[in-house]
Amino acid sequence: MSFEQWLTQSKPVIPVIVIGELSQAVPLAQALVAGGVRLLEVTMRTSVALAAIEKIAKEVPDAIIGVGTVTKAEHIQQANDAGAQFALSPGISEKLVTKSQDLALPFMPGVMTPADIIKGIEFGLQDFKFYPAEQAGGVNMLKAFAGPFENIRFCPTGGISEHNFKNYLALNNVMAVGGSWLCPRNLLQTGDWSAIEILAKQC
Repeated sequence: MSFEQWLTQSKPVIPVIVIGELSQAVPLAQALVAGGVRLLEVTMRTSVALAAIEKIAKEVPDAIIGVGTVTKAEHIQQANDAGAQFALSPGISEKLVTKSQDLALPFMPGVMTPADIIKGIEFGLQDFKFYPAEQAGGVNMLKAFAGPFENIRFCPTGGISEHNFKNYLALNNVMAVGGSWLCPRNLLQTGDWSAIEILAKQC
């Protein structure tokens, strides 16, 4: 399936998840799914990320689990083997795109400039992660992209919070937003899954 098809089954918010302890993976995913957020991005920032993806893929069937912070082609292969259904990266490269296409794994590379977007279009891509969104011009930059890149859709991440995510979702060329505010570190550490479910329901 594609990102747009998945988003018909989930709220247009992709939580950026940093799993520090493997025991957090399943209850966190269950809480987010219960709150209506099914597209989950587990970042490759910790040693247990791949194991967390595998556990969520096996134990939370309603979750659409993906991998984030992909910077090497081997990350895509490893995540695919663990059961990831999509991949996101903070940047774009030929090796990343080629590996994802070889595996038929939906991939959203990070872009920040028109040159990045054109490079992705040359690979046949239409969906991009706009990163880091706030630092790269935010809503106004995405409005500027809408002219020359009429059929391109973005998922901005970086600086997105409960205070500004609706400003991004109001844009026609924004398909979803990504952010870590749905998974605050303090709630993860205390295992307050009901509070995370409430955050997911509120977004």
